[in-house]
Amino acid sequence: MKILVGIKRVVDYNVRIRILPDGSGVDTDGVKMSINPFDEIALEEALRIKEAGNAEEVVVVSIGSDACQQQLRTGLAMGADRAIQVQVDGPVQPLTAARALLKVVEKEQPGLVILGKQAIDDDNNQTGQMLSALWGRPQATFASKVELAGETATVTREVDSGLEVIEVDLPAVITTDLRLNEPRFVKLPDIMKAKRKPLDTLTMDELGVSAENDIQVGHHAPPPQRQRGIMVEDAQQLVDALKERGLL
Repeated sequence: MKILVGIKRVVDYNVRIRILPDGSGVDTDGVKMSINPFDEIALEEALRIKEAGNAEEVVVVSIGSDACQQQLRTGLAMGADRAIQVQVDGPVQPLTAARALLKVVEKEQPGLVILGKQAIDDDNNQTGQMLSALWGRPQATFASKVELAGETATVTREVDSGLEVIEVDLPAVITTDLRLNEPRFVKLPDIMKAKRKPLDTLTMDELGVSAENDIQVGHHAPPPQRQRGIMVEDAQQLVDALKERGLL
């Protein structure tokens, strides 16, 4: 079985985000970029499935400019066998990403597609679900445990009420949550080996997908500064303060 893993280049989660003065976007000049953390978990799970003997090949794919090749090489260093870049300039919205991934899926014919549940830059949490609908295959989102048995996958999902266990037929789309696993560290010898692994480049035109975005973001703004708290002497004073602010 072949596993296809989607990864996205995002600002590293340890970096403090800065908005450009004109509000047109996020300042990425000189900022560390990394694989989206949820996608890194997805790749780690695919590698563990392969190491357990349930898959023969892991392919990582990313949609973006040539800069995303850095993250694809990191994925290869983690242990992926091949990488595919779908070349596009500018931001890619979830539906466009799902359409492009569908074309890659049709080309590669994987038995399983694993994505992070969301990207930490836009938090849309839509691409996996859209891909499943376009592909016409089952989905298991927010996975905290994945077990494969023949042509089915048993997935433990994190839902608002606790945990839910479902079984889906393969091929399927799985999106990963934070508690699924802890990604491995990349070692220097693996980084050197990754330079010799194949990295193919496709364009949106070759896939027959339009790169136009239907939604336009007009303005970015930082969250309001947190107001200073107040100290109260008793519960009654707390209630009075809440009423004064219209919260009760």
